[in-house]
Amino acid sequence: MTNAQPGHGRQTLDVITIGRASVDLYGQQIGTKLEDIGSFAKSVGGCPANISIGTARLGLKSALITRVGNEQMGRFIREQLVREGVDTAGIATDKERLTALVLLSVEAEGVSPMIFYRTDCADMALSEEDISEAHIASSRSIVVTGTHFSRPNSEAAQKKAIRFAKAHGGKVVFDIDYRPNLWGLAGHEAGFERYVASDHVSQKYQSVLPDCDLVVGTEEEVLIASGEADLPAALKTIRSLTAATIVLKRGAMGCIVYDGAIPNDLEDGIVGAGFPIEVYNVLGAGDAFMSGFLRGWLRGEDLQTSATWANACGAFAVSRLMCSPEYPSWAELESFLTKGSTKRALRNDDNLNHIHWATNRRREWPKLMALAIDHRSQLEDMPGAKEDSIAAFKVLAVEAAARVANGRPGFGMLLDDKHGRKALFAAEAKGFWLARPVELPGSRPLRFEFSQDLGSRLLDWPVEHCLKVLCFFHPDDPAALKAEQIDKLQAAHDAARKIGRDILIEIIASKHGALKADTTARALTELYDAGLKPDWWKLEPQADRAAWAAVDAVIEARDPFCRGVVLLGLEAPQDALEAGFAAAHASRTVKGFAVGRTIFAEAARKWLLGEITDEEAVADMARRFSALVEIWERLGETKAA
Repeated sequence: MTNAQPGHGRQTLDVITIGRASVDLYGQQIGTKLEDIGSFAKSVGGCPANISIGTARLGLKSALITRVGNEQMGRFIREQLVREGVDTAGIATDKERLTALVLLSVEAEGVSPMIFYRTDCADMALSEEDISEAHIASSRSIVVTGTHFSRPNSEAAQKKAIRFAKAHGGKVVFDIDYRPNLWGLAGHEAGFERYVASDHVSQKYQSVLPDCDLVVGTEEEVLIASGEADLPAALKTIRSLTAATIVLKRGAMGCIVYDGAIPNDLEDGIVGAGFPIEVYNVLGAGDAFMSGFLRGWLRGEDLQTSATWANACGAFAVSRLMCSPEYPSWAELESFLTKGSTKRALRNDDNLNHIHWATNRRREWPKLMALAIDHRSQLEDMPGAKEDSIAAFKVLAVEAAARVANGRPGFGMLLDDKHGRKALFAAEAKGFWLARPVELPGSRPLRFEFSQDLGSRLLDWPVEHCLKVLCFFHPDDPAALKAEQIDKLQAAHDAARKIGRDILIEIIASKHGALKADTTARALTELYDAGLKPDWWKLEPQADRAAWAAVDAVIEARDPFCRGVVLLGLEAPQDALEAGFAAAHASRTVKGFAVGRTIFAEAARKWLLGEITDEEAVADMARRFSALVEIWERLGETKAA
């Protein structure tokens, strides 16, 4: 049975998933009991929520129907789904119940204890009133899930969705998704328990099967759906109840698809290509599998191809720690399918990890205009400067940037940890892009400020803050110096990736050599050759368009996922910056600027000496920043014309 094309022209969604939506708290220590976990990582969880994210990452237009609490965890689920591109119109806010939580850990290979906090939780209160006929009619398919047949209200909601889907030509997919303790068949500590026989559960599932077009489950789930004790009999019983395509998930052995009569030899079904990989964590693998299968099935691929994509997505999930955050993007899946991997543990594949990171970023910045005031030594050396006064001045700089931005997107700031703590709080509230320096000012060879252990330092940073590291690097430097510099940059790059933060690498070559037309491009080539792939580059203005063309060629060849380049200022006067801006607008990779002393130096000198008021300092910085923004945007409009 192959997938039919949409039945109605108004179907704008590919798939709507229905059911559980929780916040997963994953233990970050591997190979220990849940009792001994010391810290947790937060992500969206629950089978339908995971599938909605997984399919969105693979290019399908997905939506989720569920309920979340009217609290921070419920808002986290909504916000993350929006970031992932999932339609949230079907998510209701339950003001009486809390969002479900799940605690999970990896104790050993294939052993992942979990605790469900789901007592009277929001998603299980889903009811018929949450199902809109127009919403269901707008989708080519719906996915109903096993747990939501365990209560009368949520069962009625899913069956209403099934009726609407069938009435409007949509396909019905049943993810059996059997969790015994969510049916009250196992204790709170048995969240990992996969199978407990139950006639009641079997009857509920069997009432759904006749309306299905696709049924997906593990061996244990096929058994519970059929009520049989052995697999061949179970598959034949299910076939007697439904003409649906049946997908049998077999873990590390991949899957078998049955599109007609169940053969006597179960191995005679349709088998997708398998992927031998290390099993790190089995939780969430089935949802990744379903996402991959739906990507093929709903786009008209043959069943073997769909099964191969499903197996590949499952391989990604079992090789990484968490559920939905680890699912592949379409670019990542394509790379894996065409190039494969030399690593049995896919989480150790640098190329796949880079594609994963770059194609699943939280927020895009197609344009970036930033006020850089991460300076430490330059302000400390000014007459009248004291620790408290520098910190207070940086707060004024945030106000100046906010006046210019006026709520518009595309604005940011560079602020430091040493003097900028209060300013960082203020800037975070403005919604700015924020980058924070880690280099010891003026160091060459590069050293980090405060501590050479960046990993532990980054743990305290908000997840959207970008690590910025400045390196005085010239391609004609002595080989030993360059090796030391690159080693330090790699440490910063590795820390950013491990902790999950963007990294901006700022390269200044002109302080220690001539800045020729090919200097910056040569420097970037050496850094890319060393394995560095930062999210952003911060570069000096180049002499002409040819120099920018050389930079573009290096970046586009080495890392097409790079966010881009921002220009630095080096305290150049406005007319010099305007000339640099004009040359940079010929570049395809330059996205904006991050300028500092040109904007704040004069105001800082006067304010630290008490010669101007707070308002005068803010106004002066806002005027200078606004002038640069106007120049940049005017040049952009000219280029577009």
